[in-house]
Amino acid sequence: MTQDKIRIGIIGLKPDESWAGVAHVPSLKLLSDDYEITGVANSNLESSKAAAEALGIPNAFDNADALIASPDIDAVTVTITVPQHIKVVRAALNAGKHVYCEAPLGNGLAEAEEMADLARSKDLVAVVGLQARVSPPVLYMRKLIAEGFVGRVLSSSLSGWGGNWGATASNISRLGYLLDKSNGATMLTIPLGHTIAAVCDVLGDFTEISAMLDTRVRNVKSEDDGQILEQTAPDQILVTARLEQDVPLSIHYQGGMPNGTEGFVWDIHGTDGDLRVTAPFGHSQMAQLSLSGAKAGDGELKPLEVPETYCEGLTADPVPGNVARNYARMAKDFRTGNRAASTFDDAVGVQRVIDAIERASESGARVHLEPRDRPLPLNAKDHLA
Repeated sequence: MTQDKIRIGIIGLKPDESWAGVAHVPSLKLLSDDYEITGVANSNLESSKAAAEALGIPNAFDNADALIASPDIDAVTVTITVPQHIKVVRAALNAGKHVYCEAPLGNGLAEAEEMADLARSKDLVAVVGLQARVSPPVLYMRKLIAEGFVGRVLSSSLSGWGGNWGATASNISRLGYLLDKSNGATMLTIPLGHTIAAVCDVLGDFTEISAMLDTRVRNVKSEDDGQILEQTAPDQILVTARLEQDVPLSIHYQGGMPNGTEGFVWDIHGTDGDLRVTAPFGHSQMAQLSLSGAKAGDGELKPLEVPETYCEGLTADPVPGNVARNYARMAKDFRTGNRAASTFDDAVGVQRVIDAIERASESGARVHLEPRDRPLPLNAKDHLA
């Protein structure tokens, strides 16, 4: 890559509908000094042309391989279903293209490890979309804990609603595959997976895990046409764990949306105070997070305003903002050789925890892990006040 702007090709883009359309395209437009979207590839040329025309993208390709082979593409954004990730990512890396892949990186730990090993061997910038890690409230909470706001962390608890994986589901043609656990795109790997990445940055990596995964709703009614679909993905996730510094953690995620209660609550209790993060639902990577805290003796939690610097010069809106913060770090990684954005190796760390949760649930035994988490810099320059 010799030109100033990074030329991005997006695989899996439907304007105003797909995640690429509502999050990646707006994010890249916020970073127009760093990126130019120069190509799109969908499942067929007609769909690619429609997306390109709607968004003013100069090149439409009839498949992913054609986009990857194009000399007009420096980096490939992969926003297709999880089972398709490994083939496309492997092809892009082997072609010498840098990659931004949505999380989870692979359908299981082995696929993630293969892609991370390949990216490392090719010495390419390989970024995964673990954007909850760069959410401003999460970054600020990390700073508060490091500065001793809660004192010594005694424990943490986390509960969330998955949004999907409940009694009903919509947009089945695009999202129905989430109900099948064999596809690797479940409540465990998506909303909880993103949240696990943030937990590790804030409190340290997992060292011990016990878990129970259960599917309580096995028949899901489609809101689109009323048909009944089978669900094999877990809609109940219960985890007890120990983190570094011996911090105990409890987790409960469940499918669907809450009825009159908060959809996401993350509490951190310490010797000198408490912190709480709340949101309407459990996708911490795209929900609007609210941070509150109290020092010992205060008697009640009070809202904590996140300083503007933690937005890193980008919108606080979490959908385009968090993705844009990841892309901004990726652009700096291109130019500096650093790793300020979430890497494929970071994705492997998250999938190690997910794999351990699955093994603990299957065996009923406690699973032990060696800490390997790499906390992100607080920002690309690591100098936030």
